[in-house]
Amino acid sequence: MTGSKRKKKNAIWRKIQALRCKDFKVWGLRRLPVLEWAPKYNWKTDLLPDTISGMMLAVQQVTQGLAFAILSSVHPVFGLYGSLFPAIIYAVFGMGRHVATGTFALTSLISANAVERLVPPMNSSFTTSNHSVVLGLSDFEMQRIGVAAAVSLLGGLIQVAMFMLHLGSATFLLTEPVISAMTTGAATHVVTSQVKYLLGMKMPYISGPLGFFYIYAYIFENIKSIQLEALLLSVLSIVLLVLVKELNEKFKGKIKVVLPIDLVLIIATSVACYYADMDFNYGLEVVGHIPEGIPPPRPPPMNILPEVVTEAFGVALVGYVASLALAQGSAKKFNYSVDDNQEFLAHGLSNVIPSFFFCIPSAAAMGRTALLYSTGAKTQVACLISCILVVVVIYAIGPMLYWLPMCVLASIIVVGLKGMLVQFRDLKKYWNVDKIDWSIWVSTYVFTICFAANVGLLYGVICTILIVVFRFPRATTLSLKQMKEAECRFKPEADSESLQLVRIVSVNNPLVFLNAKKFHADLLEIIQKENTGAQQIPEDTNKCEQNTLLNPLPNGNCYGESSAQQLPSEKRTLILDCSGLTFFDYTGLSVLTQICMDSKKRNIDVLLVNCKASLIKAMKLGGKLESESPVFFESLSSAVGAIQLHRNVCKLNEYSEV
Repeated sequence: MTGSKRKKKNAIWRKIQALRCKDFKVWGLRRLPVLEWAPKYNWKTDLLPDTISGMMLAVQQVTQGLAFAILSSVHPVFGLYGSLFPAIIYAVFGMGRHVATGTFALTSLISANAVERLVPPMNSSFTTSNHSVVLGLSDFEMQRIGVAAAVSLLGGLIQVAMFMLHLGSATFLLTEPVISAMTTGAATHVVTSQVKYLLGMKMPYISGPLGFFYIYAYIFENIKSIQLEALLLSVLSIVLLVLVKELNEKFKGKIKVVLPIDLVLIIATSVACYYADMDFNYGLEVVGHIPEGIPPPRPPPMNILPEVVTEAFGVALVGYVASLALAQGSAKKFNYSVDDNQEFLAHGLSNVIPSFFFCIPSAAAMGRTALLYSTGAKTQVACLISCILVVVVIYAIGPMLYWLPMCVLASIIVVGLKGMLVQFRDLKKYWNVDKIDWSIWVSTYVFTICFAANVGLLYGVICTILIVVFRFPRATTLSLKQMKEAECRFKPEADSESLQLVRIVSVNNPLVFLNAKKFHADLLEIIQKENTGAQQIPEDTNKCEQNTLLNPLPNGNCYGESSAQQLPSEKRTLILDCSGLTFFDYTGLSVLTQICMDSKKRNIDVLLVNCKASLIKAMKLGGKLESESPVFFESLSSAVGAIQLHRNVCKLNEYSEV
């Protein structure tokens, strides 16, 4: 190899290496958003609000972690782990700066179906006495968290697979009415699941289709078994939580630190229960022993993964939809962008990695995100600070929560779902805007109540697709367009005659297989009207609106003599303004090409203006447009100018022949 060839090869190799390094850096910034915002972090202005927000968030993470763990039918301590590890993973991979990931009511409720199905309570009679080497808990509790962790693992893997398939772009099918109805219905399910704790009743786990109604039927049949002490404590807790939270919201502009009523209520009721010995004297159910510390990682039981596929899909879809809605709302509120596909990766890893640390499925919660808004959080540093405090609780404070009444935890869950439950107010908005959206909301809510959140979500998406399929072909595809004086500035005397046979039609929608047939029919109807109008000579030639081939100009000039002298054999021109044709498919392109060819047989020239480059390229590659004159024009004025020039040349040729 000569020296010149060696130098050339080395230069090429250096360029390849430089390109790869650059591409790797760009890829790293896209997939690890923490590398983008962390170096720019302003310690002076952002650390204080992030610290305050992190402290307030830790209170909610701990209380909701305990509550949602019980909702997921596992030991409360696993909810503390679920409030720690997912938040750390999302802070590295997530793009929502005000999204607090952790335990989530909807995903906990879905995973509870798998836990109760595979490890039912009847097994506890012979497994409670056997203690595991992990955390000193019974084998029964470890079997249950194994199922919940398996749901989290498989759900996260599904989300990562959706990220790899770039399915984040498919989120346009998740319309606002569908998300609102699904989350409201799921929140109703969660409230229903907590009624037994609020009333202090002992009742079996009820799930499946119409399980919502069976729960209330059981409650009314056994209404005499309601524990008045638990009911009274639940009512007082709910009233206190709602009152203080409303006052915090009302005066948040005047106070820098809101009252952590959740933490105060937990401490007060735990102390009261301990000194009054309520669990023994009144039979109140309490949380019980909470182990200290974090156990070493261990993989979930892989043999049960095929048995939790249904719940895993529910966790993957419901958790992602609810979290993405919060991330998009945060980005819109604080003026930054969120990649839908990257969120799949962030939440997928937030479920996969924590599943090895005995964590239940996670997602972002509306209450925690709203807390970050109200306390002025700036970045994900607030979530990381909350994680530090959660670790303190796990190692130091957790065992002190033994006496916390379950009815108080249930009250915290119910009040925390207020943001989802008040979405019933959206019904009025949908009714005023679009009755079909209102119908989708109501029917999706009913399906969610009767079956489950994932079933309701699937039903809402199918309804959205069907409505688009039926409404899109019936939408207005074409409209007549007036030439504006700013677009076409010609002398009135010269243009009035040459533009008599010009019709401008605006394309208002994309051209795809759904509306291609209607587009063809509408345009043929316009062309047939032109033929009919050209064969009928109006009696009053001074009125330009009687000439169907005349596109009125803003100057209002109209010359009756020229109109009367027109012959039906004169060539007419149809201008299609394609500025609204944003995309197309093969069927739409075939219809448009066929229209151009058929119009030529009818002695009509079709000109296309404001076309996208992809449309021009596709039509030229089709090879069916055999015309010497140009068909595509950059603007309406250039097309009209070409028509005028062509007709002036034709007249000049006629005069020269004479």
